[in-house]
Amino acid sequence: MAFDDRIETLLAEYERQRNSVKELQERMSKVKASATSPRREVTVTVGQNGVLTDISFPTGAYRRMPPAELQATIMQTFAEAKEQVMEQAAELLAPLLPAGMNAAKMVRGEAGVDMYLPPEGPRMSQGVRELLGLDADRP
Repeated sequence: MAFDDRIETLLAEYERQRNSVKELQERMSKVKASATSPRREVTVTVGQNGVLTDISFPTGAYRRMPPAELQATIMQTFAEAKEQVMEQAAELLAPLLPAGMNAAKMVRGEAGVDMYLPPEGPRMSQGVRELLGLDADRP
């Protein structure tokens, strides 16, 4: 393949990947979910990254609840809505990740880059090891 053709191919691939990421960002920004408590005391809506966007009280049932019970109900309902958002985000992200990467852990912040790197670290040539003053016996 000629150099110019190779450059054109690389630029086209870059544009494809850039557009794919842009589309993902747009879709992720629209992710949201709502959950309603079992007895319909509260409905909680959560947006991208689990950010609370709305709380509503579809019935007057919340008025008869002790504050601690209402607080627990709101928090449980919020957790359910947040989980739905995280699942949606993972579904959007998963097709773009390399095999073996866990999208669900990534969107929850449970997976760092180090999770996907070899534990022994990168291999270095002997010359680089000597420059860094590292033990010559290690890989």
